[in-house]
Amino acid sequence: MKNVTIIGAGSFGTALALVLDRAGNSVQMWAREKNIADTINNDHINPGYLSDVKLPEAIEAYNNLEHCLTGQDMVVFATPSHTLRDVATKLKPCLNGDEILVTVSKGIENDTFKTMSQVLVEVMEGVTYEDSIGVLYGPSHAEEVIKLKPTTIVASAYSSRTARIIQETFLTPMFRVYINNDIMGVEIGGSVKNIMAIAAGIIDGAELGDNAKAALITRGLHEMRRMGITLGAHSDTFAGLTGMGDLIVTCTSSHSRNRSVGYRIGKGEKLTDVIKSMNMVAEGIKTTKSVRDWSLKNNIEMPITHAIYSVLFEGVDPRDALYELMTRDPKDEIVM
Repeated sequence: MKNVTIIGAGSFGTALALVLDRAGNSVQMWAREKNIADTINNDHINPGYLSDVKLPEAIEAYNNLEHCLTGQDMVVFATPSHTLRDVATKLKPCLNGDEILVTVSKGIENDTFKTMSQVLVEVMEGVTYEDSIGVLYGPSHAEEVIKLKPTTIVASAYSSRTARIIQETFLTPMFRVYINNDIMGVEIGGSVKNIMAIAAGIIDGAELGDNAKAALITRGLHEMRRMGITLGAHSDTFAGLTGMGDLIVTCTSSHSRNRSVGYRIGKGEKLTDVIKSMNMVAEGIKTTKSVRDWSLKNNIEMPITHAIYSVLFEGVDPRDALYELMTRDPKDEIVM
């Protein structure tokens, strides 16, 4: 049994709290909003997310970072990717340096182009070792995880020991955890797939057909793999759970926030209006900007990402963006 604190009481943080409890751990949560922490403690539900599921009474919630980080073996960051640096910086003085740090946030940081584990490594310098930092990624919608539907996911870290500890800590009969030591490939796959999910949603919203979605998923996988290999990832990782697996579920599921954003844009809504109406973060929006800027800087061809950027940030009509993709110069399929 381990003492684990989850930083963030959103949908996935809440679902993981239940998983960790089922795995025999002592679980605490930090919530930004005091009323959410109080309701979890008093009524054993999260009033903001997944409120139809009763949480185990043993799970405790706090609104104070210092109070929930005393004597912890593991800290799990379940915050939106664009807030990770700020939250980790505030949390840093509360750590003693012995904790395993795990992020489940998916994204590439704007401007720095760092993955989420790289952000943690940079922020935590001088407090904890890089070898104590890892990630948990894979096809795992919170709405299904919290209802104990079978889920398989991947633990990855800068050391095999840390990856094994993460695996053992989260493993339950309905939450199967594999290890993949290619942390760069795992993070690139888990982040870039959100861009492709927006594209898949646009295809569905604009009623462009199944053929288009099949092409999008397949070519999106090539794009994801191309970026990963450039950054030193292993090609095989993208055929796994954090590559093809995560890509399939995020591009096809009604639970996918990124697909939902794309769907509404495909129906003719503006991005600003979609964002205003959402109470959860669609990571693919900011990741689209990061990956597009990274590809330009490194001269890496990522046409789908560029097309989605043009739709989200330049006001290009989705059908015009699709026409541009379909009329590119002919190429061999497997050329990287």
